[in-house]
Amino acid sequence: MAERAPGRALLGVESSVTGKAWRDRLDESGQARALAIAQLSGLPDALSRILAGRGVAPDDALAFLDPTLRTLLPEPFSLTAMEAATQRLTHAILRRETVAIFGDYDVDGACSSALLAEFLDYCGTPRLLHIPDRITEGYGPNVEAIKSFAKQGAKLLVTVDCGTTSFEPFAEAKKLGLDVIVLDHHQAPETLPEATIVNPNRQDDVSGQGALCAAGVVFMTLVAVNRALRKTGWWREHPEPDLLLGIDLVALATVADVAPLTGLNRAFVVKGLALMRNRARAGLRALADISGINGPPRAWHLGFLLGPRINAGGRIGDAALGAKLMLERDDLQAGMIAAELDRLNGERQVLEKAMVEQAMAQAELTLAPDAPRISGVPDMRLPESRSREHPTSVVIVGGDDWQPGIVGLVASRLKEAHGRPAFALAFNGDLATGSARSIPGVDLGRAVRAAVEHGILEKGGGHAMAAGVTVRREKLDAFRAFLEETLAEKVAQARKTSGLAIDGVLTAGACAPNFVEAFEKAGPFGAGNPEPVFALPDHRITEVIPFGVDHLRVRVQAGDGAKLELVSFRSAQTVLGQAVGQAKGMRAHLACSLSLDFWGGKPKVSAKLVDMALA
Repeated sequence: MAERAPGRALLGVESSVTGKAWRDRLDESGQARALAIAQLSGLPDALSRILAGRGVAPDDALAFLDPTLRTLLPEPFSLTAMEAATQRLTHAILRRETVAIFGDYDVDGACSSALLAEFLDYCGTPRLLHIPDRITEGYGPNVEAIKSFAKQGAKLLVTVDCGTTSFEPFAEAKKLGLDVIVLDHHQAPETLPEATIVNPNRQDDVSGQGALCAAGVVFMTLVAVNRALRKTGWWREHPEPDLLLGIDLVALATVADVAPLTGLNRAFVVKGLALMRNRARAGLRALADISGINGPPRAWHLGFLLGPRINAGGRIGDAALGAKLMLERDDLQAGMIAAELDRLNGERQVLEKAMVEQAMAQAELTLAPDAPRISGVPDMRLPESRSREHPTSVVIVGGDDWQPGIVGLVASRLKEAHGRPAFALAFNGDLATGSARSIPGVDLGRAVRAAVEHGILEKGGGHAMAAGVTVRREKLDAFRAFLEETLAEKVAQARKTSGLAIDGVLTAGACAPNFVEAFEKAGPFGAGNPEPVFALPDHRITEVIPFGVDHLRVRVQAGDGAKLELVSFRSAQTVLGQAVGQAKGMRAHLACSLSLDFWGGKPKVSAKLVDMALA
């Protein structure tokens, strides 16, 4: 990989077709760190540069490549209220009380619910499991569900991936004689409902584990409960469980919930992916097969193939299907559930496409039409333009006939297209439920909680990068104004510094399996451990071929004749896709990510187009 001096635009790209400046990820100190890693550890240059670009110190490089739970898993009781939660759960197991589990309808909720249910089943503890319907029940615990638990004899309610702000439902639980434990990770208000709340993001928690998803919190809780049961002598009469057999669920939830892949989370995912290679869990095996995963599972498989199918149940079908699949042991039943989730995912894609088209049209009306021209490409304009007189920091769109379960995906697409936080709302009369997605550096969860406290939102919560809201139609303008006042400066700063970091400069001929295998040891890549991006300088675009739903195949050729095919997903109608199409036959600088795929058991390099600038 060639190196470039930091501080200047890489390859002279000050503004790509998507408006980004290309910069070398490594400054002078970073390059020195990369050299030290290579010399001290004997690692290949490409891998050393990747590690240095992610802040890994030379002495820590080898440990980073092999993260272990033994060294990274903290003391569970460092989490606030963990001791009380452990005592109550242990008591329920010893007394064989019926435990009710209430989970969320996304991947993290499904995996957290299955993880806890599996442990209780192993202990012989009677349990109930309920995943709410997104449309009829909404997010979080509700009074009717709690009344149903009480009628069925539950003595303890455990909510996973929800419950941190459930004041009214927990008041009902207390009235009915149910103790409540919350295992969650969403941002918390200063005043909490009456329950035992284990949440590393509650304001009085100093554990430093705020990056965990709910499944990570559940796993730490089970470690503590397992230890407590050992002290009582319980495991002398029962074979002790291997908690590491649940790491596959923690890994899936961590990636799907876009939790940072650093520290403990990275260990969860590395070890979870290794466990998945054994294909021991019937549900994951069936889902992987129907998703067409070839070769060993990778983090992007969890985020883009398995996760969306599990989420499809909660978005437009039976919300409990994901948890059921994770718990299913029969291959035939697992195959049937996986097939249903795959079918629902196909329906979700059709609905999403129609909603995204409407949302994009709405967004363009809220953004200025006077965007600067893209250099060298006629009649194209940057999507992130905004009026100089009326800057728009946050995109908010909505529809009366939109599917509530898909608005989060719409918000994500808007965020990607316009480079700023986006809200998508589904109206039902005067009330709208919606989801939001943010950009790095802008904490949406905090802003949404503030809007609730100001009486602008009916409900709302989340974390830095994603949030959910309930708002009345007449409060929508007030909500827009509140977000602009609260976030405008942060969004402007985040967008100003959102250039594209490049990890190295290659030619098409260098994109070989052995090169990818070398740097992929720094993975899994995702939030907090960004996927490496490489620049292909001065390559000619020879073909641009549409395929699937708005996808493109882009074939390029280097000056030495070497060829490479890149794919660009969901880009046909975006500025990047249209610019690539108009640049056919021209020379361009291309930014791409590289990964390995497997066909017939043999590795093949897969290149994904990230950005482009005319040479």
